[in-house]
Amino acid sequence: MLKQPVSYSIAETDVVRLIQVTDPHLFADPEAKLLGVSTAASFQAVLDTYLASQYSADLVLATGDISQDYSPQSYQHFSRDIAALNIPCHYLPGNHDDPRLMSLHMQGPHLFGQQRVLAGNWQILMLDSTVRGKPGGYLAEQEFELIDAAIKAEPNKHVLLVMHHNPILVNCSWLDQHCMANGEQFLERMAKYPQVKGLLWGHVHQSIDTEYQGEFGPMQLMVTPSTCIQFKPKSSYFALDGLQPGYRLLELASNGSIQTQVHRVAGEKFSPDNDASGY
Repeated sequence: MLKQPVSYSIAETDVVRLIQVTDPHLFADPEAKLLGVSTAASFQAVLDTYLASQYSADLVLATGDISQDYSPQSYQHFSRDIAALNIPCHYLPGNHDDPRLMSLHMQGPHLFGQQRVLAGNWQILMLDSTVRGKPGGYLAEQEFELIDAAIKAEPNKHVLLVMHHNPILVNCSWLDQHCMANGEQFLERMAKYPQVKGLLWGHVHQSIDTEYQGEFGPMQLMVTPSTCIQFKPKSSYFALDGLQPGYRLLELASNGSIQTQVHRVAGEKFSPDNDASGY
């Protein structure tokens, strides 16, 4: 049975404004570092950068790998920090997350783990692409059934699909082995829905904006950098990028178009350990 969505009183003619944060990799210890970067400090710097912009988003989308150490405290840290934005935050799990712990410890009046969100003329579907115990992803048939049922329930709304894993290869051979295993099938099936306008994910710690040509026009594919370390694009071996942590803003128009831009922390404060061979 299709569960009830979380609904927002945004007029169908209005733009829906979103901020996406992804892959913070937080620890129980707020001083802990991942490959030379304090993930708590970099996450806070991203939030401060957004707040300083004075942009007024309607919702936050947090697209997984909230935790690096599977600790209850890491989820509690996220919940406390994201509350400073004072807007609703919808989250989904990544391969570094424990969904049970997320549900228990990502608590607060503005935190939601439901998969369906209705806002303006849009339906946002938060998909679970994780496979327990594996870094790579796979979209189970029950997620396809959710998409189909949700679209049938709201056939006149545009759809944004949100997940953790990349359904397309990003030309990093070491990283692409951990993609969504049935990503090509996923895209082919989504291309048959005229309502689906965009796909949004994290996981690969870099920024990509491209398109997939569907039967009813192009679907926007949007990949967002991590709020901590960045992976070097188009590298055949594990390599870190010196680009700063970032986030993505999206504006979903009532006509189905999507305007989006990635923003990064200014300066060069967060420098990774370039001698690292993996994590």
